[in-house]
Amino acid sequence: MTTATQPAGTPTSPTDRPTDVGVLVIGSGFSGLAAAIKMAEQGRTDFVVIERGADVGGTWRDNTYPGAACDVPSHLYSYSFELNPGWTRSFSQQGEIQTYLQGVAHKHGVLDRHRFSTEVTSARWDEATGTWDVQTTGGAYRARVVISAVGALCEPRLPDIPGIESFGGTVFHSARWDHEAELAGARVAVIGTGASAIQIVPAIAEQVERLDVYQRTAPWLLPRNDRAYTALERTAFRRVPGFQRLSRALIYGARELQVLALAKHPELTRLLQLVAAKKIRDEVADPALRAKVTPSWRIGCKRMLISNAWYPALQRPNVELVTDPIAEIRPNAVVTADGTVREVDALVVATGFQVTDSPAYEVITGADGRTLAQTWRESGMQAYKGASVAGFPNMFFLVGPNTGLGHSSMVYMIESQVGYVLDALKTLDERRLATVEVRREAMDTYNAELQRKLARTVWTTGGCGSWYLDAHGNNTTLWPDFTFAFRRATRHFDIDAYRTSPRVAPRTTREGASA
Repeated sequence: MTTATQPAGTPTSPTDRPTDVGVLVIGSGFSGLAAAIKMAEQGRTDFVVIERGADVGGTWRDNTYPGAACDVPSHLYSYSFELNPGWTRSFSQQGEIQTYLQGVAHKHGVLDRHRFSTEVTSARWDEATGTWDVQTTGGAYRARVVISAVGALCEPRLPDIPGIESFGGTVFHSARWDHEAELAGARVAVIGTGASAIQIVPAIAEQVERLDVYQRTAPWLLPRNDRAYTALERTAFRRVPGFQRLSRALIYGARELQVLALAKHPELTRLLQLVAAKKIRDEVADPALRAKVTPSWRIGCKRMLISNAWYPALQRPNVELVTDPIAEIRPNAVVTADGTVREVDALVVATGFQVTDSPAYEVITGADGRTLAQTWRESGMQAYKGASVAGFPNMFFLVGPNTGLGHSSMVYMIESQVGYVLDALKTLDERRLATVEVRREAMDTYNAELQRKLARTVWTTGGCGSWYLDAHGNNTTLWPDFTFAFRRATRHFDIDAYRTSPRVAPRTTREGASA
């Protein structure tokens, strides 16, 4: 396994003279790493990647909880320019994905451009110099362009439950798993029944003494068609020309068909719901439990989950699914609204992430002196093609607003955005531009059309509330169309949608020296 180390020459003091860079990338998950690789391929050397973690990987580095795995097929959840014939399963587990990302970073030689264990504390646009003043825990930078590759699933959301701070046992979020915690033989409570919880609960149910699972809303589940690849298949992926790309294309096409139901004709989700409802009937014998695990909203409105182990785990004699709301947490117990007191030794908080209100937005200050968080609180979280925000010149976003998916691989969307941003950098250079900033009217028109499309999707009409929605009630998370439509829309940097300013040539004296 490749282990990324801190390169020599990294700034060590925030008081150092700012280091000038052409492009500063924040984050090195799938998106930031892709940007670094593609810039290196174009011969760029004037960039640096700031990563608060000790390695590449992002969410796949951080989420090490038991049972962590991807819900997108392996051959699609990988870079198109770096296919992996060595995937061992049709749905990869966390460790295998992280190893893949480490190997890709090492192979493409971009680790020396990374500054690990370094966090951005502020990024402020300096109108006078036309650059970004970026402060980090490892030094200061002055960047011509900033690319935010901060993922949507990076800031854990903690529940606001009275008394949780008084709990005397072990407590941690699923994305910050405490591997020193001894759960074997313990009384454990898992708060949440989302994508992480449905993997965690089956993985720990056998070893704990008792497991209480607290559910606010039941998820719809589909079968997880996961299996190990045979030796013959893996040989074919490696040696038969085109076989892996054909497999990937077939997976991609099948996944795109879901868009017809989710975004185009929500009534078609009834077919998926029939499959999910049959799964409940077939796997849950007890009528009372069956009622608890049956959602009241249409499938697809929230994230569709896949598992073959969730319902069996809930029926174990040492597991209880609790649907009464939590009233308070005491030093040694969880108390529900009906007055029931359940003593526990450990709390596992699986309550998701701060997607539409990430703290990362608080540290970015635009041209008008407002932070990105302030801007989005006032107008709603929005961008142009998920990549640019009016008022934030020379800043681009990867995995920005309305680029998320409810059906397919985010890596496809990431590569589309990376191509768009790199074309923007090329345009800046070729036209000798100092700044580019998306026109507000272009951004507003783009987002009005997005919300018009989203209004007819299952995410809006399905009868649920979800983390897809922001404080204004708008779906600012998902892309409401085929992914190839997004690829087409981002194939070229459309400079007409942007305000630009030219570089100013240095003034010279009669002797020819710069003034």
